[in-house]
Amino acid sequence: MENGHQTVRQLRYSPAVGSSHGVEVLDFAALRAMDTHRRRVLPQRPDFHVLALIASGTGTHEADFHTYRLAEGSAVWIRPGMVHRWSDIDACDGPLVLFRPGFLSGLTTAEATAPACWHLDRQRLSLALPAAEHLGREHDTAARTPHLASPALLSHLLAALVLRVLPDAPARTGGAPAASRSTDVFRAYRAAVEDFTDWHHVADYARALGYDVRTLTRATRAATGTGAKTFLDQRILLEARRLLAHTDLPVAGCARRLGFRDAGNFTTFFRRQTATPPAAWRAAYGAPDTRGA
Repeated sequence: MENGHQTVRQLRYSPAVGSSHGVEVLDFAALRAMDTHRRRVLPQRPDFHVLALIASGTGTHEADFHTYRLAEGSAVWIRPGMVHRWSDIDACDGPLVLFRPGFLSGLTTAEATAPACWHLDRQRLSLALPAAEHLGREHDTAARTPHLASPALLSHLLAALVLRVLPDAPARTGGAPAASRSTDVFRAYRAAVEDFTDWHHVADYARALGYDVRTLTRATRAATGTGAKTFLDQRILLEARRLLAHTDLPVAGCARRLGFRDAGNFTTFFRRQTATPPAAWRAAYGAPDTRGA
C-alpha cells in the first residue's frame, strides 16, 4: 500500500493531566490560548469526537468539503475521521466537549446521523449551556479530586447534553420495539461499513451481519432517508474525496487504498457519483496528482 503524503494533521486524543476518563471540557478561549501558531485553521483529522456550542460571537467552520457559518446557537459535532478546520473562530465563545469513541455508548439513530453543524434556538441553547457547564464542573472535580471521579456520571451527563442539543430528535413512543430493532440493524450496518475497503456490495454486509439485503435497506432508509447501497456508496465517495483532496496519492493509489480492483473501476465509480473524473475533481478541489493515474 502506498503511503501518500498527508496534508491533514492527524489529531490523537491526548487528555490533560487528571482527565483520563475519556471526556474533557474546555472552551474556545482555551483552544485559542493553546494554539498560538493557529494550526486550527489547517485541515485536521481527529480520532475523537468534538461537540461544540457557540454561546456568542460569529465564525466559520469547514468539515468534509462543506462550509458552515457559526453564530450564537450553532452546534458543531466533529466525528472521528472527519477532516475539518476552524477557519475563523477568533470571536467565538462557548464550550467544547472532547470525548473518545465509545465513551458515549449506544448511540441512537438520531445521534449517529446528526449533521456536522446545526442551529439551536434561544430556548434550547439556554438549556444546553448549563448542561455543558455541569459536565465541565464534574470533569474539573474528577481531575482535581480523583476519589470523587465517576466515569459513569460523566458519561450520563454527556448523554444528557447530546440529547438536549440534537436537532429535531424524534420523541420515543410506545411502538419502540420495532423502531429499536431497526436502529440496532442500522447501527450494526453503519459500523460495518467503516470497513468498506473489503466490501463494496451490500450483500456482503448482509451475509456478515446475518440479515438480508432488504432488512439492511429498510433500516438504513428509516435512519437516513436513503437505501443501504446509497449509504455505502456515499461513505466510499467521502473517503475518496478526502484522499484526493488531502494526499498526494495518484488516482491508482487512491483506488487501491479504497479497495477497488484498479483505477478504471474507481474512475467509473467516482464519475457515476459526481459526474466528474477523479483527476478533474482533484484539480478543482484538492492537491495536484503529479504522478498520473
